[in-house]
Amino acid sequence: MCAVLTMISSTLNAQQNNLAYAVAWKQTAAEHAALYYQGFNIARMQVEAALSKRSDFGKPLAIISDVDETLLLSNSYWGYMVASGNDFFNDAEWDNWVEEDLFTPSPGSVEFAEFCRLNDVDIFFVTNRNQGVSTFDLARRNLQTAGFGPVESDHLIVLRESSNKEVIQQQIMQDYEVVVLLGDNLNDFSRDYYVTDVDERRLLASENRRNFGAKNIIFPNPTDGHWIRAIFGESEPPASNTNREMLHSAASRSAWQKAQN
Repeated sequence: MCAVLTMISSTLNAQQNNLAYAVAWKQTAAEHAALYYQGFNIARMQVEAALSKRSDFGKPLAIISDVDETLLLSNSYWGYMVASGNDFFNDAEWDNWVEEDLFTPSPGSVEFAEFCRLNDVDIFFVTNRNQGVSTFDLARRNLQTAGFGPVESDHLIVLRESSNKEVIQQQIMQDYEVVVLLGDNLNDFSRDYYVTDVDERRLLASENRRNFGAKNIIFPNPTDGHWIRAIFGESEPPASNTNREMLHSAASRSAWQKAQN
């Protein structure tokens, strides 16, 4: 009887899991890979343009890149979440998974990094993570295992207590001509997007539309990020029926009102 109930519960979780569509897309869609290739192709074109006038800048060229879901993909973590019936981000499970060093490079990312290396364009890896005192070493190991190593210590910046990357970006820009910033989250580009209002973030994106594909290159991430904070008021809301209702409301905020016969 218990086995039957467990199977029924597992089936219902699979049917109702809020992450299922997004994770299935990340795991299987050729379009997901194509968007990464497209992003790194655009980044390379911007770097090539900067290289053609390198002598005009008076500073060495650099790229500033986010890490998770930009250069490194965590597909098996998200696959585990769906398979185990979790439908909201679980920080403890994430920390355990990070230590397993199972990240894979995003499509086109290693090739882009190698192109930058061959052309003496520095890449600064800026990430907000917190796995305790080992955070920095874990992040560097994850990058190196995925094919980005060796990663120099002064080119990896880990923000354990904050997601505000602007201060670091401004410091790097004092000494380098930053060609593009790479990220999967608008907050990777500007702290202006760190607001808890969906429409305000969308308005800011519209106002800054000329930056996308030029100075800022964004990659797809439908499972986590500050777009979630705009809905819930926090980036990692707990799993609860109230939050499931909020997610459903957000997903249906622009819903067809079918005419009644």
